[in-house]
Amino acid sequence: MSGSRQGGQEHGSFWRDNSLTLAFGTAFLLVLLGQALAGHADFNAQLTDDGLQRISLGEYMTSSDFAVDVTENWQSEFLQFFLFIFGTVWLVQRGSPESKELHKIGSESDHEQRMGDHAGKDSPRWAGTKDWRQLVYSRSLGLVMGGLFVLSWLAQSITGVAAYDEQQLRQLQDPIGWGAYLASPDFWNRTLQNWQSELLAVAAMVILSVYLRQRGSPESKPVGTAHTSTGVEG
Repeated sequence: MSGSRQGGQEHGSFWRDNSLTLAFGTAFLLVLLGQALAGHADFNAQLTDDGLQRISLGEYMTSSDFAVDVTENWQSEFLQFFLFIFGTVWLVQRGSPESKELHKIGSESDHEQRMGDHAGKDSPRWAGTKDWRQLVYSRSLGLVMGGLFVLSWLAQSITGVAAYDEQQLRQLQDPIGWGAYLASPDFWNRTLQNWQSELLAVAAMVILSVYLRQRGSPESKPVGTAHTSTGVEG
């Protein structure tokens, strides 16, 4: 979640140069599989208690019950980054490497952002334009994160009402429509329990990074840097 960092031009192997993405991407798939296995066992235990037939792992992974559990976490993560990306344009925290320097509050000048006439030969093509392309590209990260949040939240609502109605039918109760589900306690309980945890995590990271250090991490200031130093990265 730190600001931009300019590295050297040295290139190593594909695996080393992309190790952060590859490691977290692999971990994501392994944890997703673990969630599927655990959720499948739990779901079948519920079916047994209700006197219903158990289902296969494949059937569970294509079910609304699995999908809603996955998407409700995805939307909260994308919300976290969407809010953090846009929030850090105008909001600062003195002493945190997660904040920009105090005097740089705002969208900054074209010179500072290397836009328009100040774009370099290695700048992205749209950064050097002076029309709608520059406007869009200069906010593209936040817009994409916001779009992914909206899409995953929509997916959560659709899979959530399907899972909720399935449970209603198992209990011989009437299903409800999508609109009614959006106003239901089940939907907002699933949503808000994730939002509050993400906001707490961001707030904790921002303030703890003022006083604590992690040697070698770009999410931390250098170990010997003063607590009041802001926007300094290791």
